Amino acid sequence: MHQIGCPVEELDTPALCIDLDAFEANIAKMAALCREHGIQWRPHAKAHKSPQIAQKLVEAGAIGVTCAKLSEAEVMAVGGIRDILVANQIAGPAKMRRLANVARQCDLIVTIDHADQVGPISRAMADAGLNVRAIIEVDIGLHRAGVAPEHAVELGKLVDAAPGITLAGIMGYEGHLLTLTDLDEKERKIREALGLLVEVRDRYVEAGLPCPIVSAGGTGSYSITMRCPGITELQAGGLIFMDAFYRYRCHVTEFQHALKLYVTVVSRPTPNRAIVDAGRKAHFVDHQPSFVVGYEDSARFTRLSAEHGELELDEPARGLKIGDRLELVPGYSDMTNVLHNEFYGIRNGQVEVIWPLVGRGRLQ
Repeated sequence: MHQIGCPVEELDTPALCIDLDAFEANIAKMAALCREHGIQWRPHAKAHKSPQIAQKLVEAGAIGVTCAKLSEAEVMAVGGIRDILVANQIAGPAKMRRLANVARQCDLIVTIDHADQVGPISRAMADAGLNVRAIIEVDIGLHRAGVAPEHAVELGKLVDAAPGITLAGIMGYEGHLLTLTDLDEKERKIREALGLLVEVRDRYVEAGLPCPIVSAGGTGSYSITMRCPGITELQAGGLIFMDAFYRYRCHVTEFQHALKLYVTVVSRPTPNRAIVDAGRKAHFVDHQPSFVVGYEDSARFTRLSAEHGELELDEPARGLKIGDRLELVPGYSDMTNVLHNEFYGIRNGQVEVIWPLVGRGRLQ
C-alpha cells in the first residue's frame, strides 16, 4: 500500500490523483462566487463519492450535498453530512425501509415527480414516526424525469397534504443545454428554461404552498444559473475537479484542472503511436477525450480498449519512450472517478492524503 509522503513518481499507474492546491482553490472560488451572488451551494456527491471531500465542501460553505442515489445518501449520512438531497426518484418497498433509516441520521430531502410516489413515502415516514422534506422535480426541457410545469401545483398540493412529508420546494435541471456552442444562445435558453421553474415557484406562492428551495444548476451551466433570479441553490459539483468535457464542451474555463490520471507508456508499436496502461477501465472518454498535459497538441487518444489507451503522436510527443509517465486530464471526471478505489491527494510532489471512494458501486 502506498504510504503518506510517497513521491508521486513512485505511485504505480494508473493512479487517480488530486492536485490539492488546485482543488482547494476551486472550492474556495466557487464558495466565494455563491456568497457574492447570494445563492446556496449543494454540490453533487456523485462527482467524488467521498464523505471526506463532502466534509471539505461543507467546511468551505456548502449547505450539504446532492446525491444521485439513496445508497449514496447513506454513505454521506454515515460520514457526518447532515443536509442531504436525493435528486432522484425513490420507489419500492426496500427503498422505503432504507429511506426511513437514512431519515433518522440526517435532514433528508427526497425528490417527487408523480402522485404514485407520495403514498409509499408518506406511509414509510408515518410508520417510522418520522418526517422528511420533499421537493418536486419539474421538467424544464431535459425530458428525463420531472412533472410537467402545468401539473406541478397539483402535485405540490398532494405532497403538502401528505402526513410525514414537508413540502420544501422545487428543482429542475437544464442539462440539455450545457454544450450549446453559441454562448449567447446558451445563456438565453438556460434563462428561458429556468424561467419555467421560477414560474412554478410563483404559482406555488399564489396557491399558498411553501417553496423555500428552488434548486438547479450543473457545472456546465452554473455561471448562468447562479445569476438567474429566483434560483436559491446550485447543485454543481464537478467543478471542484474540472475535466476536458467541462472545459472544451461546456466552455467552463475559470477553474483549474485538479483531477489528474497518471499513466505509463507501455508500448511504442510505431513512431507515431504509443500505448499507455489506461483504457476504458481507467478513464471515461465518451463525452470528450482525455488529454495529455504538456502534449495537448501532439498526443491524441484515438482508441481505448479495456486496459490499453492508444495515442497518435506528432512531434515532440514522438520522443516518448516505454516507461515514461504521463499526466492526463480525464475526459469526464464523474465517470472516471467511479472506476477507481481511491484518490491520492498530492501536494508539493508528494502524497498528502488518500481518500477512498466509499460511495463507489453504491447504485441502489
